[in-house]
Amino acid sequence: MKVNKNDLDPRQVANGIRSRVLDLSIKRGGGNLSQACSSAEIMAALYTRMMNITDLEEPLTPKKFVGAPSATNKDSFTGDDYNGIRGPQYDRFYLSPSQYSIVLYATLAETGRMTNEGFNLFGEDGYVIEHIGESHSPGMDINGGSLGQAISQAAGIALARKLRGDTGRQFVFLGDGECQLGQTWEAVQAMCYRQLDNMVVIVDENGQQCDGKIDDVCGCVQLDKRFEAFGCKVVKVDGHDVDALIEAAKVKEEGKPLVIMAKTSPYQGMDVLKEKGTRIHYVRLTQDDKPKFQACLDKLQA
Repeated sequence: MKVNKNDLDPRQVANGIRSRVLDLSIKRGGGNLSQACSSAEIMAALYTRMMNITDLEEPLTPKKFVGAPSATNKDSFTGDDYNGIRGPQYDRFYLSPSQYSIVLYATLAETGRMTNEGFNLFGEDGYVIEHIGESHSPGMDINGGSLGQAISQAAGIALARKLRGDTGRQFVFLGDGECQLGQTWEAVQAMCYRQLDNMVVIVDENGQQCDGKIDDVCGCVQLDKRFEAFGCKVVKVDGHDVDALIEAAKVKEEGKPLVIMAKTSPYQGMDVLKEKGTRIHYVRLTQDDKPKFQACLDKLQA
């Protein structure tokens, strides 16, 4: 059944995203829970209000992997079908930190773009709904490679689309840990030099990276000032305030890429996660953990 994205409440979608990721993590013995906590409102706002993308006539189910794209593999495909029809006026979405893949899949399921059965195929051998998403995975159409590369690819696409006269924008979801990388800033420099005002970068500023808290590993201080120094238009918001996120995406300044700094909590909606310490990039759940996390899930679904 077709779901109209404008009829969806982004707050309910965000709650559903967290619930799906937590439920699957309990069943599988672990998952990327902190990513779902921090980004649920961002992803919900993107897919219900912020991006100009078309609805689907019916939800899709992930396919089996048929091999990498090549001149001899005519059956290869990308996952961009989940984002609707491509056209010069439509926006495109790029997920940079692929450890958030399960959050993207949960978003697609909550917004009627993926079947519930399809979401439960996550991590199943042979299917493209992978833990670390690829260009063939649902909602994706590029291989982000090592962290920091997706923003570079999106900037190249943005330049090509601008030269062609397309009005659609490129939305890039970026982790704040990626701002430790030189390639990220090379991409930002190029974006500003080329005046790519058709780029929107949303930074999930949750203060976490794979080795723990960013401030304990390699602090990224004054990120907003850094982006502004390169030439971006920066808007700072509470990343759990969907209204603020939606309004931020409407900001436009000619010749300047838009960067939305979304301050978030890696424990939002799951306070029990604090018991797992500071290294919560991937959370393993023991048998002793599961009752507490199940209680959290029951509360989310109440």
